[in-house]
Amino acid sequence: MTRKKRRLVLIGSAGSVLVIAVALVLFALRDQIVFFRTPTDIAENIVKTGDRVRLGGLVADGSVDRASGEIVRFAVTDTEHTIKVVYKGILPDLFREGQGVVTEGILGEDGTFTADSVLAKHDENYMPKEVAEALKDKGVWQGEEQ
Repeated sequence: MTRKKRRLVLIGSAGSVLVIAVALVLFALRDQIVFFRTPTDIAENIVKTGDRVRLGGLVADGSVDRASGEIVRFAVTDTEHTIKVVYKGILPDLFREGQGVVTEGILGEDGTFTADSVLAKHDENYMPKEVAEALKDKGVWQGEEQ
């Protein structure tokens, strides 16, 4: 083999190994990737039952129901659609009605979102970028421009 052919074989082999490595990493991470969705996305059936997603919006006024124990039921809205959420655990101190929230969990067959984590905004000016953009798109954003 000439020097040029050996170099091409070496480059081709290295490229093949790199492609295989990237494919394996993406395959391993496929269950770890979580997409952000709004209640409207869920209402329009963009999210399938059993999919793991982040649901963001505002906690609907009058929707917080603290059942016995650590179970809390509330609704997340983007002012167009509302999704019922069930969460078992301790809520962040800043969690309250009318405030921005991002929950992570699984959409059930009955349309109820079962959350395993709840994130509330941490100061009066902060809201996750995705939530703020979704609310701006709906025309209900009341915060400062980011």
